Amino acid sequence: MPKRRRKRERDLRKKFGRELREVCEKSLQQRSERTTIEAGITGDGEDEIRMSAENLFYAQTNRAQAFFAPNKKEKLQGPAHDLSFRLVKLPLEFETKTERELREPSQAANQIRFGDCIWSGVMAEETEEEKQLKLKIAKILDEARTSYATHNRKLKELSAVRSKSSSPHQFFSAFSKTLVPLFSFQRRIASTERIVRFVSVFSGARDPTNSSDCDAFLKEFIRFLLSAAAVANKTARFRACQIISEIIMRLPDDAEVSDELWDEVIDCMMLRVRDKVPLIRTFAVRALSRFANDGENSDILDLFLEELLLEQNAEVRKAILLSLPPSNSTLQVIIECTMDVSESVRKAAYCVLANKFPLQSLSIKLRTIILQRGLADRSPAVSKECLKLMKDEWLIKCCNGDPVELLKYLDVETYELVGDAVMGALLEAGLVNLRDGESILKYMSSKVDGMEGDSVHYIPSIQLIEAEVALYWRNACRHLQSEAQAKGSDAAATMGTEAAVYAAEASDKNDLLERILPATVSDYIDLVKAHIDAGSDYRFASRQLLLLGAMLDFSDATNRKVAGAFVQELLHKPLEHELDDDENIIVIGDGINLGGDREWANAVSGLVKKVHAANGEFEAVVLRVVEELARPCRERTADVMQWMHSLALTGLVLENARSFGSLQGQDIEPTELLQSLLLPGAKHAHLDVQRIAVRCLGLFGLLEKKPNQELVKQLRRSFVHGPPAVSVVACKALIDLGMWHGTEEVDRAVGENFSLEVLHEKKAFSPVNFSDTDELPNVQMLDLLYAAIDKDDGNNSLASDEYESVQAILGEGFAKILLLSENYPSIPASLHPFLLAKLISLYFSNERKELQRLKQCLSVFFEHYPSLSATHKASDKTKNKCLSKAFIPVMRSMWPGINGSAGCSTLIVSNMRKRAVQASRFMLQMMQAPLYEKETAKDNEEGNKELPEVLNGSLGPPLECGEEGLAICIAVEVASSHAKKTAAERTYVSALCRILVMLHFRLTEQGAIKLMRCLLNLVAESVLAEKDLLKELKRMAEHLKAVDRQPEQKLLPDQANTILGRLDLDFNLDIDGSVGMPQTPAPRSTRAPRSRRRVRVEEASSDEEVSPDSMVPTVAGTIGTRSQRASKTAALSKMTASTSIMIGEDDDGEEGSEVTSEEDSDESDQYSECLG
Repeated sequence: MPKRRRKRERDLRKKFGRELREVCEKSLQQRSERTTIEAGITGDGEDEIRMSAENLFYAQTNRAQAFFAPNKKEKLQGPAHDLSFRLVKLPLEFETKTERELREPSQAANQIRFGDCIWSGVMAEETEEEKQLKLKIAKILDEARTSYATHNRKLKELSAVRSKSSSPHQFFSAFSKTLVPLFSFQRRIASTERIVRFVSVFSGARDPTNSSDCDAFLKEFIRFLLSAAAVANKTARFRACQIISEIIMRLPDDAEVSDELWDEVIDCMMLRVRDKVPLIRTFAVRALSRFANDGENSDILDLFLEELLLEQNAEVRKAILLSLPPSNSTLQVIIECTMDVSESVRKAAYCVLANKFPLQSLSIKLRTIILQRGLADRSPAVSKECLKLMKDEWLIKCCNGDPVELLKYLDVETYELVGDAVMGALLEAGLVNLRDGESILKYMSSKVDGMEGDSVHYIPSIQLIEAEVALYWRNACRHLQSEAQAKGSDAAATMGTEAAVYAAEASDKNDLLERILPATVSDYIDLVKAHIDAGSDYRFASRQLLLLGAMLDFSDATNRKVAGAFVQELLHKPLEHELDDDENIIVIGDGINLGGDREWANAVSGLVKKVHAANGEFEAVVLRVVEELARPCRERTADVMQWMHSLALTGLVLENARSFGSLQGQDIEPTELLQSLLLPGAKHAHLDVQRIAVRCLGLFGLLEKKPNQELVKQLRRSFVHGPPAVSVVACKALIDLGMWHGTEEVDRAVGENFSLEVLHEKKAFSPVNFSDTDELPNVQMLDLLYAAIDKDDGNNSLASDEYESVQAILGEGFAKILLLSENYPSIPASLHPFLLAKLISLYFSNERKELQRLKQCLSVFFEHYPSLSATHKASDKTKNKCLSKAFIPVMRSMWPGINGSAGCSTLIVSNMRKRAVQASRFMLQMMQAPLYEKETAKDNEEGNKELPEVLNGSLGPPLECGEEGLAICIAVEVASSHAKKTAAERTYVSALCRILVMLHFRLTEQGAIKLMRCLLNLVAESVLAEKDLLKELKRMAEHLKAVDRQPEQKLLPDQANTILGRLDLDFNLDIDGSVGMPQTPAPRSTRAPRSRRRVRVEEASSDEEVSPDSMVPTVAGTIGTRSQRASKTAALSKMTASTSIMIGEDDDGEEGSEVTSEEDSDESDQYSECLG
């Protein structure tokens, strides 16, 4: 098919050329004559335009090329059909009233009149019949553009005109000529859209009495549109694709269209899907949407899926999304579109899911994902569309309006939060009818057990509630209670009739809530007990019923007594466990919280607080049970489950206690609790007992006014020497204690007394030797935690995903400390750059599963950290940099081969370099991030002398935390590098220089500008091998010279040392050297180029240098070249000692510098001689 098409296109080009030559000869013969062209006949009269035949020919040629040339180079391309017919039938260069209006907007009426385009050209003589036919068509089109109401009548009129025409060929010729102005009308106004719709309907309409002519017209018209869809004019392509899409969407199924023509349509529209104009891509996608449903056209679906991922325009993505057919391959893509950045695309995704994917066709996970994202969307329109999907398609059609039935499709036991969101949305929308007389009471009934005297004994008969029903009633009751409280508050805040109305509504809500809940507390307890006794299958329903207890009234003493007994049963209920084949105890649940999960523990604590609501009563009740259960532990006769039960209750009371004082005076004192239960539990042989005991130690330390010495020592011991699961919990506890009490208080607890002055004088973290057990107790907590990040955890990795890693916990803790650094004055600001450097290294580290959550946390941290406060870029008190000072350490630690990490494969080294480059650009973006308005306004009000400089109307940071300071730090790092560098050092210096040229200097920092001009000389000498980089450095030097207000004045040594001192840089700079940009040693050599063999040897040598496995290559073939380069350099230096030549213009210098490091040194020496 493609070969035949190309052959036909070549034939058409030849034919097109012959016709143009014929027209040229005819027009030249008529050069002296004037040709009249009838431009149009309107109600106002006739408009006549006269032009010479020669001008007409060129105008005709240009107009034909404009309509039929896909690009400027190729004048003709398109499907195979009669191009000469199209050339004659298309309008040539003429100026109608419509075109004048488009060219002159001030006079345009914003309408298109098809009566204005009737013309008679030179290329084809027209008969009177043809003119009258075009006038009739133009009149019908002009009337059809006014209103949709006239379309049915005008369709009949146009069909009658077609049937009365002498031939279908004549009608199509007149129709296409009349319609062409539409292809040059750019605006999408109502009249043009009506014409597009009218033409599309007419093209697809079939007359039963003349079906053959209708099919022939449709075929020719589609070919005409395909030719217009391939032209260079974007307006013509847009109109052609628009009409094609309308025809395809409205075409009836019984239309007689050949498969060959459809193949041409599909090929053309698939090309237009990649058009540069978004609107054309949209209509092309719409035209292909009907073909995408066919399984044979899998290439269309593949194209849609490919373009959807790459498309930048939201409207095109929306069109593709709406065109995707329902299938397993498209379902996941459509669901991913629910997270699109565009609101309209997300809304369209839910519309597609509602119309094309029934509820039963989706898995439970996909259902919950759809509802979770949609109901929580930040856009009200999107959440409303998701609610419409859930209500109309899922609730009403699939579940018959029953919310409980809908919850059964969502597996609320696994996705409880999604179930809560669904119930909340349904209740807010008023889709849950709570007035049908249904309540929890229908699951409770009583039967007669016997009679004793005159009294009758009833045994409650409980019908177990399913998980969905329990969730439904818990959310419904909570909704009623919140509405009753809101109405009551409104009634209290208003007066008169309005208050009475609110009070009546609140009373109605309370009455309905009472009818739903069990009548008495005893009934409620019987219901909960029945579900607890039913086993683990009804554990979810039991927890939902426990949460209902918060809505009951326990003010009566009798109710409190009954509920108190039930609470005691809940607290005494042991943890569930199993025995494996070796008779080992396996705890069911997380092994930390009461009942095995946090949700159950929260439900129990909520009920206990509701029953025992008096001040201190909750702590007293729970600690009484703890004292009872801890007796075997104190006597060392308890088994593992008794230890864990006691510690779980201890954690429950420590987590919910109001203060440390509320624990005193109870059945078991805090000191006894610590000595007899928590510390022994942390030293227990069983791993689960250690873990829960360490967690309780952390909670206990948070309640204390000052951390206990034995507690801190045990936490440090568990952190350093404990198993991974215990070490993670101890790490959390230490970070919490340090952030709550202060790191200096935690250090004082273990006997290390450090004053704040000593701490603030600390400039770096002290190294820690984890193998030295005698020295570890004397290590400060911050040093211990910082060293633990780099600790080799190869033996501490877990195969299970149950626990987090120590690195992730420490990373989150350090991020909190940096983000809220003002709240932790005990942590020296001089240590902040080290913490930040460590976080950046973790963020750009290898993909590790246990660090995914940390990277999500750090992505939010890095977004806000540089913009919250200027102190995050430089400390106001000590002038210590954070971002700028962390830049070089991060680069040195991440670049392979700099800190001794070069022994890797080439692929690994390449990936490490890429990550380091990404990190450098990431830090540069943070440096350039502006402060939030709140911080800026605060500085303005205080009138601080160290306010950022104003540049281009925006506030800038001071030197220490600005781009100037970072540029000087990078320049000093590059200038301090050795003359003979390894391959890793060369790539490292090159990467630093590429960041250097991206930095900007402000006009107010004149001292930094002069200092940088001096440093650029040394920087350029370090990258002689890279010519493109030298050009960038040259441009930077020229820019600095241009912004230097006194370029001839040299920087004084004291001024340079002051700036370097502010940046904490120790560098001996030779100020007496030239401040201008260094010059190349010689112009381009005029001698004959080297042999090809020698070039190959040098290129191989250069390639070997780049390889990380060969730091200093030794190649025998380069010895002669090395001596030749040395003699050449010496000769050229004498010839050009007084000549000033700019950097970057010596190609030979670049080639020579890449051979060996010795040549770099030789050229560098000669470089300095030329500067002199």
